[in-house]
Amino acid sequence: MITRLFSAALRGVDALEVEVEVNARGAEKPVVIIVGLPDAAVRESSQRVISAIGASALALDDGVKTVNLAPADLKKEGPSFDLPIALAMVAASGTKPFDAEDCCVVGELGLDGAVRPVKGVLAIALEAKKRGRARLLVPEANAPEAAVIDGIQVFPIRNLKQAWDFLNGDVIIPPYQLDRRAFFNSHRSYEVDFDEVKGQHHVKRALEVAAAGGHNIIMVGPPGTGKSMLAKRIPTIMPDMTEDDAIETTKIHSVTGMLDSKKSFITTRPFRAPHHTISDAGLLGGGQNPGPGEVSLAHHGVLFLDELPEFRRQTLEVLRQPLENGCGI
Repeated sequence: MITRLFSAALRGVDALEVEVEVNARGAEKPVVIIVGLPDAAVRESSQRVISAIGASALALDDGVKTVNLAPADLKKEGPSFDLPIALAMVAASGTKPFDAEDCCVVGELGLDGAVRPVKGVLAIALEAKKRGRARLLVPEANAPEAAVIDGIQVFPIRNLKQAWDFLNGDVIIPPYQLDRRAFFNSHRSYEVDFDEVKGQHHVKRALEVAAAGGHNIIMVGPPGTGKSMLAKRIPTIMPDMTEDDAIETTKIHSVTGMLDSKKSFITTRPFRAPHHTISDAGLLGGGQNPGPGEVSLAHHGVLFLDELPEFRRQTLEVLRQPLENGCGI
């Protein structure tokens, strides 16, 4: 019997839909085979899934379970496929098939069946909406982040048994309700303020002009004159972020795993100050599975390169094209 669910994989700052297929066939010993270019974390999910299914008192027959993550040429990373794999494996055992064509499911499983938060949920919600999925099942801790996206119902999941009963219609889970305006405004506060700076009127005037026009600025002076202190306060005099700006910025931070339950949405201008020993990939992003760097994390905010002459020449050269074009590569 073949069962399928839909999930998503992260690629850069975006998510791509992944179809989770499970084929069950008889054999003397239980075996789980995962194909579709999985990394080590995905391959190890078989052990977490089997333990979680047993702890959740769900039926899983013996035999070979072949799990295919399609498209096969897209590298799959991280533990976010645990929950859809477990649900599809139980359904493939023939206990009770369900219809989940309109669902996208993500979540990491603990050995006891608990669903743990994953990164990149905002990007996954955007992809699910784009693909026409009406329901999104996410870990309970990720629900506020995903619910920011309008037009898709977000269901917070605490454990595997709850997800299984919900898909079979045995349990009703109300979709997560989020007052987007109140949520947006509650996160809009800075720890520092430009008004705290006393004196230095000529420097403050220059920073105000730079912030108003979106200009780059170089501050030169001896140590202790307040260059770093002033730079940290530049975001506080920039225009407030719109909802679209906040969603773009939050998506970038989400795929890097920088969000938590206390800060699940970014509505203030980010301020990034990387160390001068940072690598090219750390600054601009990249890698085998491309990820965002400090330039991307500073999107809609401020990138502060303290002690600029200390940065390697090659590192500064990679910034030349974005600065000349006025946009990313």
